[in-house]
Amino acid sequence: MTTTDGLFISFEGIDGAGKSTHIDGLAQAFRAQGRAVTLTREPGGTALAEKLRIMVLNDPMDAMTEALLVFAARRDHLQQCIEPALARGDVVLCDRFTDATFAYQGGGRGFDLQLLSIMEQWVQAVRGPEVGFIRQPDLTVWFDLPAEIAAQRLAGARTPDKFEAQPVEFFRRVSDGYLNRMTASPARFARIAADNTRDAVWLDVLQAVQIKGWLP
Repeated sequence: MTTTDGLFISFEGIDGAGKSTHIDGLAQAFRAQGRAVTLTREPGGTALAEKLRIMVLNDPMDAMTEALLVFAARRDHLQQCIEPALARGDVVLCDRFTDATFAYQGGGRGFDLQLLSIMEQWVQAVRGPEVGFIRQPDLTVWFDLPAEIAAQRLAGARTPDKFEAQPVEFFRRVSDGYLNRMTASPARFARIAADNTRDAVWLDVLQAVQIKGWLP
């Protein structure tokens, strides 16, 4: 990979894991190396996807409806934001991607993982280096945090959306969902102990990117 190649890094973890601070820090590190950075999120990242985000996070619906809306938002996000940014050679830093769908709708809600896999194949099929290319992040940084600690961090922080308001057991299932995704694609994941100090977590994030040779 050359310095002009696009780079796609996703950040995953249950609510309260502390992703946002480190996404911004990594963006600054890449910009300091002269790289153009696109910061984005899921659900969201485009005007249409942000509208769908509001519905997914707040409106009551079953797990299939959630999954369909999330993948609809993802398709627009890929076409309108992520793929053009990668084609320009940007570093794309995305707060959540498909692993979150498998963790939240699959693990948390108990939705059929095989159906999620089918949606993943449909939605993330883009022009790539080979036939049948499915867009995935080049690196997924998973902020692994015990559900009980996440609940303490979220308590009183803000008005919770419908996911943040779920009981601790829900987030245990979500964490298991992330673990299953990492087990299936270990080379793509960097597992970060998010219950460490902020400085320690940042050093782990930085090291995960440096090991790939993307930052000095």
